[in-house]
Amino acid sequence: MKFSIRNFILAGCFAASAATAFADQTVTIGYSGPLTGQIAHIGKDAENGVKLAIEDANAAAIKIKGDPVHFVLLSEDDAADPKTAVAVAQKFADAKVNGVVGHITSGATIPASKAYADAGIPQVSPSATNPMLTRQGFATAFRVIGDDSYVGRVIAQYLTQTKGFRRIAVIDDRTSYGQGLADVVVNELKASGVDVVDREFATDKTIDFRGILTSIKSKGAQAVFYGGVDAQAGPLRKQMTRLAMNLPLVGSAIETEKFVELAGTGAAEGTVSAESGQPAGTMPKGKTFEQKFKKYGSVVLYAPYAYDATWALINAIKQADSTVPADYLPAMKKINFDGVTGKIAFDSRGDLRAANVTLYEVKNGKYVPDATVSLK
Repeated sequence: MKFSIRNFILAGCFAASAATAFADQTVTIGYSGPLTGQIAHIGKDAENGVKLAIEDANAAAIKIKGDPVHFVLLSEDDAADPKTAVAVAQKFADAKVNGVVGHITSGATIPASKAYADAGIPQVSPSATNPMLTRQGFATAFRVIGDDSYVGRVIAQYLTQTKGFRRIAVIDDRTSYGQGLADVVVNELKASGVDVVDREFATDKTIDFRGILTSIKSKGAQAVFYGGVDAQAGPLRKQMTRLAMNLPLVGSAIETEKFVELAGTGAAEGTVSAESGQPAGTMPKGKTFEQKFKKYGSVVLYAPYAYDATWALINAIKQADSTVPADYLPAMKKINFDGVTGKIAFDSRGDLRAANVTLYEVKNGKYVPDATVSLK
């Protein structure tokens, strides 16, 4: 067989190209959230935020220890279910992912956090607001959004100081998120001398609230707070209207088109939702992010936070000059950068050093921001 000089040169080029390809370091970022079920729209929104961050990171041609890095996404559906979330976390640990963005709900994030702690894998949630997440003592747990202690305080201040209500009913869905936030709101209301006239409980599957609402109606409440997600808050608001309960409904993280759709435009009017952070359009880099994100559609809720959560991992990797979780985990507490949502810098527990809470209200069939409160 003849082997020409040309073939020799081509073979050398292919070998060099292959060597370059193999020199690239692959960094796997795991993402998990509800990609199916009633709040899949929220989980997919956050997943797209991670995708965009990874695209931008790869375009930036990042090098670690002098070698190029290629970031890839490993995405798993936790269906907002605690047991599924733990199974996903173990799957990520077995796959030796370099870091995790997730989970979305507190009920999924908190049980999964132990598996990440055991494996030594940094985990950054874009949306889990139950204070317990970062109070378990896990060095691997972080979040890029304020917790419910901030949100609950702002909700209580709105109900008591802004609106002047003195008799308030509280409902929650018994999840880590819904009950945890409702507990904060109740404590803040009682500290303000407000009468919590009724405390009712549903589930994250409840769609018939008529029995609960009949009880509340008989007790003369001036407003209702609901701790839960839009999939239940929408039917709740609709049924309040049908029972002629012309009371304000206040919730958190229900400022979505889905809520308005489920409640009906007329019934939804005047509903208030408090959310950690601020509207995408008023975030420091929000307008630029919205333009780049258009390939995935409009921002639903947590896409900007998922983007920043991904970059928190990437920036720690860059700062430590290592893709190994044990090497870059200490750098997570040292990062300080201007994200889409604001300054990303963590305290000793893994919480943001400063956070905002924004109140939204349905006006003319759409949620619009009313006010943003800065808390430290």
